[in-house]
Amino acid sequence: MKAIHQLIEEHVRRWEILRKEEIEVKTLPVITLSREPGSGGKLVAKAVAERLGLDLFDQALINAMAENADTTTRVIRTLDERSLSMIADWVSAAISERHLWPDEVSRVLMRVIGTIGRHGKAIIVGRGANFVLPPENRFRVRIIAPLEMRVNRVAETYGVTKKEAKRRVLRTESDRRAFVRKYFYSDIGDPANYEMILNTGTLSFESAVAAICSAIG
Repeated sequence: MKAIHQLIEEHVRRWEILRKEEIEVKTLPVITLSREPGSGGKLVAKAVAERLGLDLFDQALINAMAENADTTTRVIRTLDERSLSMIADWVSAAISERHLWPDEVSRVLMRVIGTIGRHGKAIIVGRGANFVLPPENRFRVRIIAPLEMRVNRVAETYGVTKKEAKRRVLRTESDRRAFVRKYFYSDIGDPANYEMILNTGTLSFESAVAAICSAIG
């Protein structure tokens, strides 16, 4: 697996080339994927990205783009003036519509997500991307599963007891809810925030992947 800094460098260099050559790629809507811990959402996202030829941006990659000022500047500067103006409008709309009072951290995060969204050809996992990108540029998915099943998956994946697995699941679930509530004044579990909700307790991962690809395609 490539290091995060290598992935960022590859994305930035490609975007810089597209900007210099003034190439605007018309792509599918950016998929934003929210998931309950242990639901297998990241595996579904990876499979969808591979099938549709999309770039996958997970929490670690987006955080790395947003946490370092120099990196953030490079990422944002891959956009032309028109796109920069659009990002500013997206962020302003997100702030006004949700009556946010964002700090510098959330502003930077939204600009990074907006930049990824503007370049397109991507699936973004978490980080509240579904609250940043405008309707015409996104397709919002949430992956869920029964708690017991999620606990069992985490226990098997990480080789921990079910008690420890449940503690991890509930803690992560609480952290994600708090993040969305803090920065977007919203409920991560509200069905109205998604175009598609898939239950991997009743659907296989392959069926979930196929459903998303079918809806997008």
